[in-house]
Amino acid sequence: MAHASDGRSTASRVFVVLLGVAVVIGALVAVYLVVEAQRAIRAEAERVTAAAAISLAASPDVVSSLSEGDEGAATRLLEPYAMTVVEDAGLDFITVMTVEGVRVTHPDLAQIGGRYLGTIPTTPQMLTEEFTGTLGPSVRTIVPVVDADDTLIGWVAAGVTTESITDTLIRRLPLTLGITVGLVALGAGGALIARRVTRRIAGDLPPGQVRDAVSSYESIRTLGEALRAQTHEHGNRMHTAVALLELGRSDEAIEILTETSRQSQSLVDQVTARRQGDPAVGALLLGKASQAKERGIDWRVRIDPETPRSPLSTVDSVSVLGNLVDNAMDAAAESDDRWVAVSLTPGADGGIVLEVSDSGPGVPIDRREQIFQQGFSTKPADAQGRGIGLALVRSVVTGVGGSVTLEGDPTTFRVILPAAGARRRRS
Repeated sequence: MAHASDGRSTASRVFVVLLGVAVVIGALVAVYLVVEAQRAIRAEAERVTAAAAISLAASPDVVSSLSEGDEGAATRLLEPYAMTVVEDAGLDFITVMTVEGVRVTHPDLAQIGGRYLGTIPTTPQMLTEEFTGTLGPSVRTIVPVVDADDTLIGWVAAGVTTESITDTLIRRLPLTLGITVGLVALGAGGALIARRVTRRIAGDLPPGQVRDAVSSYESIRTLGEALRAQTHEHGNRMHTAVALLELGRSDEAIEILTETSRQSQSLVDQVTARRQGDPAVGALLLGKASQAKERGIDWRVRIDPETPRSPLSTVDSVSVLGNLVDNAMDAAAESDDRWVAVSLTPGADGGIVLEVSDSGPGVPIDRREQIFQQGFSTKPADAQGRGIGLALVRSVVTGVGGSVTLEGDPTTFRVILPAAGARRRRS
C-alpha cells in the first residue's frame, strides 16, 4: 500500500485545517462587523440629522425670522443659533433657507446668500438623501418650515459628511479587530487541542497510513469473524461425525463429512479457477459461507475465472469485500427470504466488477449517499465498527480510481475497479 505523502502527520493536518477555518471565520466576522458598523453609523446619522432638522424647523425663532422676510436679520439671529446646534448635536452643518432655497445660515459664511445644493422637495415634506455639497458628500435631511397657517415659509437642512461617518467607523475598528483576534485565538486553541487528541489516537501517522490502519483492522475483524464461523461449523460437523462413529453409524458419519466437503469444494473450485485470485479473499468467502449458514442465510457466489488481478492490496480487498458482505448479511437477516449473492466478473478495460446483493428491505433513495458518510449507520454503532464500514469501502475504492454505487430491487452494491496497472497512488 504505497502512498504519496508530504510527510505531514494527520494531527498536523487537522491543526492546519482547523486553524485555517478559524482564520476564515474570524475574517468573515470582521467583515460582518465592519459592514454592520457602517450601516449602524449611517442609520444614526440619518436619525440625528432628521431630529435636528425637525427641531429647528419647529423653533419659534426660525419660524419668526423666516416669516419676516428679512434675510439679513434672519442670518444675524439664526447663524449663532445654528452653529450652537451643530456643535451640540455633532453635525457638520445646518442650513436654514428661504422657500426658494437661498441660504440664510451656513458653516462657511461665504456661502450664505447662495443657493442650497441638494434636493428641495416639490411639496412640503421631509427628505433624507446623500448629496455632494460645498462640504463634500454628506447624508442630509431637509425639513419644511411652516407658519401658524401651515404655509411654507422656508426650509431647514441638517447634515453629516461621509468623511465624519468614516472617521467614526475608523474609531470603532480597534474593537472589531479585538473581537477578530479573540476569535482566531480561540480557534487556534481549539486546533491545538484537536491536534493533541488526534496525535493520541493516530500518533504521527499521515492520513493515508491512518486509513490503512483502519482498513487493516477491518480486514482482520471480518476475516476473523469468517474463520470463527467456519471453524465453529466444521467443529460441529466433526463432533457429530465422531459421535455417529462411536455409535457404529458409519454411513451417516461419512454422509455428513462428504456433504461438508462437497459444499466447501464448490466454492473452492470457483476461487481456484480464477487464475489471478487472492488466497485471502478465497479464505474470506469460505468463512463467510459458514457465517451465512449460521445465520440461516442462503449464500450464493459466482466468480468468473477470467476476472483479472485486483488493483487493491490484500488487506484492502478483504476490507472492501468483508464490509460489503457483512452489511448485506445484516440486511438479509431482516427479511423472510434470506439470501446474499456475491459476483466477481471482468470489467471494462481490464478492470473488475464486484457486486454484493441481498434480500434485505433496501435503503431509501434519499439515504443512498448518506450511508457512505463517516459515522452514519442504519443501526447504532457498536464494537464491530458499524458506521465506518461503507465509508471505508468508498475511501479505499475511490483511492485507486474506482467507484461504488448502490442500486435497489434487490439491494446491490456495485464496485467497479480499474485495471491493476492503472492504480493511482493515494495521498
